[in-house]
Amino acid sequence: MKVNENSSKSRRSFFKKAFASIAFGAAGAYGLSAQQYPAVPEKSEEGPEAGMPNRYRDKFRITKLETFKVKPRFLFLKIHTDQGIVGLGEPITEGRADTCAMAVQEIAPYLVGKDPRRVMHHWQAIYRHAFYRGGPILTSALSGIEQALWDIKGKALGVPIYELLGGPTRHSIRVYAHARSPEDIKKARKEGYTAFKTGVKNARQSGIVASPKFIAEAADAFASLREAVGEDADIGIDFHGAISAANASLLIKALEPYQPFFIEEPVNCQNVDVMAELAKETTIPIATGERIFTKWGFREILEKGAATILQPDMCHAGGIFEGRLIAGMAEAYYASIAPHNPLGPISLAAGLQLAASIPNFLCQEQVTLGEGYLKEPFKVENGHVPIPTKPGLGIELDEEALADKLGHDWKNPETYLESDGSVVDW
Repeated sequence: MKVNENSSKSRRSFFKKAFASIAFGAAGAYGLSAQQYPAVPEKSEEGPEAGMPNRYRDKFRITKLETFKVKPRFLFLKIHTDQGIVGLGEPITEGRADTCAMAVQEIAPYLVGKDPRRVMHHWQAIYRHAFYRGGPILTSALSGIEQALWDIKGKALGVPIYELLGGPTRHSIRVYAHARSPEDIKKARKEGYTAFKTGVKNARQSGIVASPKFIAEAADAFASLREAVGEDADIGIDFHGAISAANASLLIKALEPYQPFFIEEPVNCQNVDVMAELAKETTIPIATGERIFTKWGFREILEKGAATILQPDMCHAGGIFEGRLIAGMAEAYYASIAPHNPLGPISLAAGLQLAASIPNFLCQEQVTLGEGYLKEPFKVENGHVPIPTKPGLGIELDEEALADKLGHDWKNPETYLESDGSVVDW
């Protein structure tokens, strides 16, 4: 059968116009014009940006990395750009501020001149181009840099970082306060906290095999906190990796009647099998993670069932997105995330962005809500901080308030066993 050529052309023209009309109509329905769609990738100059859409090739370059020590023991980072946007990060290893600052300085030549928005590309380059990967110094420097890059990207797009990680999973974030005495815990309760963390009484004098008196006094000290705050609040207890495995087993058993929120670092994290054995002996959740770096470090913890609460530190573990990856791994093992943070307000802001974006968040540690550091400190309401709504990390440093806090020489305490002068863990 012979097809009428004019008729065929007419039908093709009709369908072409019809589909074009549908496409334009769909764009209008979502508030987009045809001109607002991302440009088709083009071949361009050689380099890592070649072939990317034009809107990503608009000039946006890092100009300078600046670190400054802030009391009592923080290290803040500013990454400057030619667009006037400054990103904030906290690349610190406690007691090694100068070392971390030098690590950032050594990384700076790689970053200066590059587009700050390529956060994950830069993370991979900084981490993998170092032949010796990981460790507390390099990963902490990388963590602070990554926070600042996300801060820049969020500010450039006008959204909080959690919006770039899939959007919020909650409207507020539970935080906990530190308390060493019944008076501390009562005060914090009046300030709005519903969750707390304490330490083991006289922990560093427990020795390799503790006396019955030590175990009883440590348990009684925790019991006094429970009595002061009641049963409708949560109290975690941090062994700080400073208790021997034998003592940890005895102490956990003595604490069980008072139902701690969690036992943190019951033993040092360097032997995961020992921690896994302790986890099997108790119904109290075991928490760990402050001295563990990247997804690779947390893999063994999860595989061996050593902890059901992971505590990645946004300033040590690899940054915000690495925290997101760790949270995804934890979710598959029915484990939760309680970001570690004994540091400054930038660290807290980074933890809040992670907490806002994950489904298995438990509680966020903090030691400062930003008073004297931020123009708008965070506020606790019924045990929670509302999720930040401003772009990037959602914070702005109060430069005037910081002026008298610049510089410090904080060092880790040197601790010894009183009975014989031998070194004990801090």
